[in-house]
Order: sequence, then C-alpha cells, then structure tokens
Amino acid sequence: MRSSPVSKNQFASDNYSGICPEAMEALAMASAGFANAYGEDDYTAKACNLIRDFFETDCEVFFAFNGTAANSLALASLCQSYHSIISHELAHIETDECGAVEFFSNGTKLLLAPGANGKVSPEAVEQIVLKRTDIHYPKPRVLSLTQSTEVGTVYSKDELAALKAVANQYGLRVHMDGARFGNALASLNCSAKEITWQAGVDVLTLGGTKAGLPVGEAVVFFNKELAEDFGYRCKQAGQLASKMRFLSAPWIGILETDAFRNRAAHANKCAARLAQELRTVTGITLVHPVQANAVFVQMPEALIDAIKQRGWHFYTFIGSGHARFMCNWATQPEDIEALMVDVREAAAAL
Repeated sequence: MRSSPVSKNQFASDNYSGICPEAMEALAMASAGFANAYGEDDYTAKACNLIRDFFETDCEVFFAFNGTAANSLALASLCQSYHSIISHELAHIETDECGAVEFFSNGTKLLLAPGANGKVSPEAVEQIVLKRTDIHYPKPRVLSLTQSTEVGTVYSKDELAALKAVANQYGLRVHMDGARFGNALASLNCSAKEITWQAGVDVLTLGGTKAGLPVGEAVVFFNKELAEDFGYRCKQAGQLASKMRFLSAPWIGILETDAFRNRAAHANKCAARLAQELRTVTGITLVHPVQANAVFVQMPEALIDAIKQRGWHFYTFIGSGHARFMCNWATQPEDIEALMVDVREAAAAL
C-alpha cells in the first residue's frame, strides 16, 4: 500500500524537504551511464576535490549514508574506549543517536556539559576535564561541538577560538557535528575554513541531507593523521556504498553552484521571518535567539494542540510548552503565511 505524500510544506524538520534542483541534476548526470564501484569513480573524486576547495585545504574526505554513522565513526577514530567525549547535554550524539557513539567506540563515555542556548562554554569544558584526573575515571579526549546547535544558535568565531584554546590546553581533539553547517556558515557570512580547521577542528561531519541532498553526509578530516584506516571503519559499519557516486555526485551540484550556502541562507531568512511573525501572537515567546533555520518558542499547550489539529507538523517537548519550527531550502513565504493564518486563528479561539 502506498502512503500519501505530505500535502504541504511542514515545519517539523528540514528532513521533510525533497532534493534541491542542483543536487537532483548532478544525481541524474551520475546515473546516466556507468562508473566504477565503491568510490573509485570520477564523481566521487571530483566531489572530494570540491570539498577540499571549499575548505581551502588538503583534507581527507569520506561519505556516509547518515549523520549518526558519520558522527559515531568520526568520534570513534579520535579516541580509545577508555577515553571520554565532552559535549553539550542537548547534543545530537547524546539525545538522538541511540548510543551509537558508545557502540562504535567500544564504550567511550559521553560527559555532558550544560550551557545556555545549546552552547558549550570553555569554563564548562575545563570544569569537566578537571573534575577527576585519576585512573578510575574515563580520560577526556575529545570535545564535540554542534554547529549550528540543536537549538538553532551559532558559535561565533570568537567563541570557537576560546574553545580551541581550552582544547589545546588540555589536549582535546575537536569534532564538529555539522549537520546544519551550511546554515551556520550563512549566518556568520564567513569562509568555511575560518570556523573549521582554522578554529582548531580536527574532523567535521558535514551535513548534506538537510542541505538538499537526497541522502548522505561527508566526514572531513582536517587532521589527516586521524583518518588512518577510516575507510575500514566505514566498510565494517556498512557505510561503504557500492554505487558511491550516488552519495557523492549531489555534492558536486550544490558546491559548484554555491547552492550549499545560498539554499542555507534562504532557510535562515525564512526562519527569521517566521520568528518575527510568531512574536506578534499573544501567548507566544521566543525561547532561543534565531541565528540559523530553527525557531524555538514557548506557547500554551492548548495552542500547540490546536495548531496540530489544523494539520501542521512540528516538534514539541511534552510538558514544557516548547515547540520547534524548522525551515528548509524549499520553504516559501506562502508556507509561512499559511501557517500563521492558522496560528493566529487558533490563538484567537482560545
């Protein structure tokens, strides 16, 4: 039985969107003929080189099917099982990856830091590192940062520099979960290198799916020594695609045309507009600054229910009154207008 497609654009997740035209065109081109398997094809080579050009450095590039695998395998390559990874308590690797990091790293422990607006502070990192230094406690080895964060905020260049300093002080390697890296890049309006390897990032999981690709993320090692045998990790974990060009070719489409940055900037602009509209509704307040493509608001539970009853999909946090609205590369002004008509009518009826 075939399921019905979602009839309108939604705000639950940027994963709801389809394939952006630039990625689709590149995917169709890769499918037109024949190519070598397992990444030994020209499309994969070109995609890797475009990523190197994008970051303006020589780096090792691998492709994975999804963010969970990309994050988990990358982190497993940075530490031993007796090490620990410091991350924000809301980080995706903690809340939404089903223990995958621990599984692929043979038990590396996550040490969680609180922090306003989804960000880890240098002080919190130092406190965790110094909390215990005896052999009975897993030794901190990695700092994992999410850019943009799980609540839609963005680490500035100065904030990254401060985190780099504390990471260097305590010998921590730095991993960046860049599922929405394009949105952070568009928000900061800087070069990709400034907020990655120049900011001390050793390995980045570069998000493609939320950027308009059909599937797939890139794992980018700026510290190439840490990429040793990473291909074997990918194969063992079922991440070596036989038709790799279908993971890699769409990257060509969004990087050659600069759609990676431009589409993210569009999503950010839509989120800013949505936030501005939501703030005008009585009973709705913003929870976090809107710096990327996510809008977090507080609203009455009755209003949340009423909006959902009108056919809108968005994530809520039970009992808190918090709701998350995500914009994506395909969000249009009319989508926001349609949502706001129902929001205002539902709020007026309460």
